[in-house]
Amino acid sequence: MTLAKLSISELRVALDSKKISAVELAEYFLARAESNADLNAFLHRDRDLTLAEARRADAQIANGNASALTGIPIAHKDIFVTRDWRTTAGSKMLENYISPFDATVVEKLNAAGMVCLGKLNCDEFAMGSSNENSAFGAVKNPWDKSRIPGGSSGGSAAAIAAGLAPAATGTDTGGSLRQPAAMCGITAIKPTYGRVSRYGMVAFASSLDQGGPMAKSAEDCALLLDAMMGFDAKDSTSVSARENNETPISARLLTAFGSDNRSGAGVSKPLAGVRVGVPKEFFGVGLSPDVAHAVDSAIAQFEKLGASRTEISLPRTRLAIPAYYVIAPAEASSNLSRFDGVRYGHRAKEYKDLADMIAKSRAEGFGAEVKRRILVGAYVLSHGYYDAYYLQAQKVRRLIAQDFQDAFKQCDFVMGPVAPTTAWKVGEKSNDPVAMYLEDIFTLGVSLAGLPGMSVPCGFDQQKLPIGLQIIGNYFDEAKMLAAAHQYQLATDWHTRSPEAFQ
Repeated sequence: MTLAKLSISELRVALDSKKISAVELAEYFLARAESNADLNAFLHRDRDLTLAEARRADAQIANGNASALTGIPIAHKDIFVTRDWRTTAGSKMLENYISPFDATVVEKLNAAGMVCLGKLNCDEFAMGSSNENSAFGAVKNPWDKSRIPGGSSGGSAAAIAAGLAPAATGTDTGGSLRQPAAMCGITAIKPTYGRVSRYGMVAFASSLDQGGPMAKSAEDCALLLDAMMGFDAKDSTSVSARENNETPISARLLTAFGSDNRSGAGVSKPLAGVRVGVPKEFFGVGLSPDVAHAVDSAIAQFEKLGASRTEISLPRTRLAIPAYYVIAPAEASSNLSRFDGVRYGHRAKEYKDLADMIAKSRAEGFGAEVKRRILVGAYVLSHGYYDAYYLQAQKVRRLIAQDFQDAFKQCDFVMGPVAPTTAWKVGEKSNDPVAMYLEDIFTLGVSLAGLPGMSVPCGFDQQKLPIGLQIIGNYFDEAKMLAAAHQYQLATDWHTRSPEAFQ
């Protein structure tokens, strides 16, 4: 088996047993990234910086100071600011920007001894569902290079699926961790809002943005989330230290539902007593038959593991799209007002006065989708429309959150598809923003409610494109979600599959 197919735990064993060094491991993944540059997954790589971090990791391992992640390579979505690598947020506006500090997520993973491979491509300012909105070109899906990888964390998902990195960071505002994970056949989790610090994450919509890990398996994601999460005084939306003061999630994968629930160790029903709620609204018109079949089969596997299935209702599912596409653009228009060409970022070369400079700088620096959302956001916040649109959307948001709480009275997890379809052709929906927005219908409600949600590989369609199962938990239920996903992955092998061209 090649190094590209090994899990974080397996790479840990290889490092600790001296079968490979952190430097050799970093060089291996750097070479894979270089030879597969046509995927356009990376925006910035620096061999010297990476190998310097790898040498530090080797020293820690030699001194016996290694953690579970020391020496493991990772790449960061280019929405997290980094001290040494460029941070562009996929935009011409920040094309050559280098931050004077690291985002808290980057800082925490550095402290855990992880080795940064570089920065990953993403939709501009994380706005998009296809990764076609990057100012530096679209990312290609490793399963079919003529298709999109999903967005906005498409570079992260593609890099893991192609074996260019064993782990990556991503962000989720309306589904941008879960949807690309589903379309590239990897695992990802969006934690409860506030669980992972947003400090140093280039802001899109502050009440929705949440960072999270992306990797091959639930076990890998648990190890990464343990290092990423925690209270951060620099982030006013970070949850209190009390909420995060608990046994590491990775240590509870086999005990989250009671005693040691190790599949194949005499335990035939490791998920006995777990209640799975299946929303009828997730299986209506517009859902691909292939996706429906794969998701239904995955839920059936959970039943074989001891879980019970019950039909539930999330009656305001269809309202998630209009609510989100009022709230998110409103917050984006406010957050992106700082990019004016005055202090940092792109500045127009020719202008008449200050107002003209700001107008031209923003017109040149922002892409079409970002401009669209800024204009929508400014409109819904304007005098005379705030009450009619923004305030109403916030009321709907509260009702959507209540729908989930009503559902959790009947079940422990909500399960269903991540997206209505598998990955579509590059350019297929570029001229129809509404069609693109509709792809987020199953993920938006989770983000609006601030709940944790994850995507787990569960099959393929007739074109051999990956399909993801969405698992939604109640607030701070990440440990149980990852434990349930881990049991599913012990019983199936969908998460171990990789594209033929990247074996």
